[in-house]
Amino acid sequence: MSLTDPAIRNAKPKDKPFKLYDEDGLFLLVTPTGGKWWRFRYQYDDKAKLLSLGVYPEVGLKEARDRRDEARKLLASGIDPSANRKAEKATKAGQAPNSFEVVAREWYAKYSTTWAKDHGNRIIRRFERDIFPWIGKSTIAEVKAPDLLSVVRRIESRGALETAHRALANCGQVFRYGIATGRCERDPSGDLRGALPPVKGEHFAAVTDPVRLGDILRALEGYEGTLTVRCALRLAPLVFVRPGELRKAQWADIDLDKAEWRYTVTKTNTPHIVPLARQAVEILRELQPLTGRGPFVFAGARSIKRPMSDNAILAAMRRTGISKEEMSGHGFRAVARTILDEVLGVRPDYIEHQLAHAVRDPNGRAYNRTAHLSERRKMMQQWADYLDRLKVGAEVIPLRKV
Repeated sequence: MSLTDPAIRNAKPKDKPFKLYDEDGLFLLVTPTGGKWWRFRYQYDDKAKLLSLGVYPEVGLKEARDRRDEARKLLASGIDPSANRKAEKATKAGQAPNSFEVVAREWYAKYSTTWAKDHGNRIIRRFERDIFPWIGKSTIAEVKAPDLLSVVRRIESRGALETAHRALANCGQVFRYGIATGRCERDPSGDLRGALPPVKGEHFAAVTDPVRLGDILRALEGYEGTLTVRCALRLAPLVFVRPGELRKAQWADIDLDKAEWRYTVTKTNTPHIVPLARQAVEILRELQPLTGRGPFVFAGARSIKRPMSDNAILAAMRRTGISKEEMSGHGFRAVARTILDEVLGVRPDYIEHQLAHAVRDPNGRAYNRTAHLSERRKMMQQWADYLDRLKVGAEVIPLRKV
């Protein structure tokens, strides 16, 4: 039921704070001292957040609803209302409209709508933690290469070299946006090429020896934990998607009758199709009576409204005796890529499509998500059957030497 002005006026304080609810996330918090605070509760990146909308009676019911509606419009555009407010406050607090922080937040608000939420959140946290405290208040045109180098070296000094490189790249994007919008004339990040040590490539742990892979599959099959985690362990090698994509899989995206899983790739924000082998469908049908009432296939232990923790699969693998040097959750992708090519002789472009990597045709155009779908279905069933043979210890073909 919606709030009314008389109900708000007549609300008396109690020993403890209490809430009077309106609609669409708006409520009034009444404190023991008699204060009446408007709040808007919303979800952003699967997290519950609160936005303050003012104090009654300075902000009346109609104005509170208008402010809530403005915040909902930002959410519909993929913008976090709290982050947007911080950018506005930065300007009002004396930061010029062309300060580095204001320009960076404007750039973020403009482009983050096209990114996966996790990716966007990592970028804005990087700015707020590592960049804004040092150069945020400076006019963007006054930030020079030495200033920027000091910021990224501070990140490097704590051992986060890759983060330092990413921060430098993000700053370069902001400077180029500043050039395009007339707030600065050049990008000083270009002057810092080679100023940071290169990042040494690290590969995810993965076993590509078929015999040892069979041992690992049997260990996963013997896991004695919860059904949810057990099914996730069994499904991970069959679909070889990124761990976060598996963890956040939703029933609404899966059609068991068509044996398809359609979702948006988190890394590239592009649609993707995973054909499901017979074995994968059987695992999902086994799990559906338990978690099918909620949105997530692999629901968390405490709530079906949230996915399992990002450490659940790794912890389960360690409990089965699989070391971190041998296999990671991400490692199943490397396993599939190597063995499908080297043992089963599958065409590399089929494999790359199924890994959701960027694959282009001879004219340089990106293939769409349905490219080679029929062949990929056959490949996924061939892969599942091959893994079954490894689990029972059948004779396997060794990796070809290249």
